[in-house]
Amino acid sequence: MAQQVAYYTQEGLKKLRDGLHQMKTVERPRISQQIAEARDKGDLSENAEYDAAKEAQGILEARIAKMEELLANARLVDESQLNNSKVFILSKVKIKNLDSNVLQEYMLVAENEANLADKKISIESPIGKGLLGKKVGDVAEVQVPAGKIKLEILEISR
Repeated sequence: MAQQVAYYTQEGLKKLRDGLHQMKTVERPRISQQIAEARDKGDLSENAEYDAAKEAQGILEARIAKMEELLANARLVDESQLNNSKVFILSKVKIKNLDSNVLQEYMLVAENEANLADKKISIESPIGKGLLGKKVGDVAEVQVPAGKIKLEILEISR
């Protein structure tokens, strides 16, 4: 099954590469050492430490493979090619919830970079999908778990 291309900011791509490097250079050797130490304790058929270390190794190798696949399909977004006339990935949008009159600001990012605490929402989220392609002054009707909300685009920047 082919992995879908994912778009990243420079920061997000660096974080992905750094995470992979950490797993390969720190976590993998640490688990290999745990396996060696457990193996030295004798009978492997009743060695819980060995079993746990081998299981941890399998989980780590699966995570490494998944991250390598993500990196193989990752594309860097060229911010210089984006304009501010419509909402796209990497847009910073100031919106007003027309139902509650609450103002919010978000940056639309790739799924793996989303972090609500940093006001970064995924373009795959209901709000992100609802805002994509909209211009200043447009109203987006977005279906969220609590029901439909209307969001007015007040400002778009990079």
